Amino acid sequence: MRYINNRAHFTIAEIQREFKISRATAIRDINEIQAMGFPLTTELGRGGGYYVLQNQYLPAVRFTPEELKAIFISFIASKNSQLPYLQNRRSITEKLIGIASQTQQDELIELNHIVLFENTNPANPNLLELDDAAPPELNQLISLAVRDKHLRLTYELSPGWPQLMDVFLLHIFNSNAQWLAEVYDFDTDEFRYLPVEMLRDSAISEKKMKWSEQEILNKKRLRARESNLVVKLDATGILRFKRMHPPGIILSLTGMFQSSGTFHVQLDVFDVEALAYYADWLLFLGKGAEYVRIPDELRMILEERLAELKFP
Repeated sequence: MRYINNRAHFTIAEIQREFKISRATAIRDINEIQAMGFPLTTELGRGGGYYVLQNQYLPAVRFTPEELKAIFISFIASKNSQLPYLQNRRSITEKLIGIASQTQQDELIELNHIVLFENTNPANPNLLELDDAAPPELNQLISLAVRDKHLRLTYELSPGWPQLMDVFLLHIFNSNAQWLAEVYDFDTDEFRYLPVEMLRDSAISEKKMKWSEQEILNKKRLRARESNLVVKLDATGILRFKRMHPPGIILSLTGMFQSSGTFHVQLDVFDVEALAYYADWLLFLGKGAEYVRIPDELRMILEERLAELKFP
């Protein structure tokens, strides 16, 4: 039904190909859907088929009180998280309240005051706050990426100094309250993490890709194996890693019940600021971190920091 509802027009042959069923089965299923009241009309002859009447929606979905609470709590948990499609989330919230009975509405409002998450303001626990809004570029980037991940980005690291980039988008993720785009830069042959708020005028690239998606992923895996910083974490280290970690680092869980894990990083040993940052972060991970591989330059900074802690 969702497949049909998302199309203005479709044919029996298209239904057969999509669901790999016979013509007789497709016709029977469509007849059953029409019998349920789905707004379909037919047109015979060449170019004919089935048409979905405009401005119609799928049949109403009924939620149990527990399901309604589960959806509502998921919205509470995600507020102040700078999520995309803010206006859509607000309208969904209003619809959730609208379909609830008076008793359920009262329960949802009470839930909003009782259940507090890490990013909730207890003095004003409204469902959606103004600072819930994500960077304006995020919605556009997501809309483009679901169609084609080969993009042309304008990256403005400093105001008035835009940089045009031909990239392949790998992921869009939120790290430490900041939205980042993980991309492979075709021009520099590098994997980069770009703050979404610094992107301008994103568009689908008109260039031909130098590498296929699989080749790009193989490049990433190869470079991960060649990383000069490899760290194993125990359960305590994993908890601290989840609380704070540099963008782009992926933790591979290796033990039962998430009791151990490993991450790989390729550090530029000539970037003094980056080495200092990683030294502070590794100290934050504490005794839960075991260094399988570490650059000498970073090891020296860690030893200096530890010595300062012992003899201030």
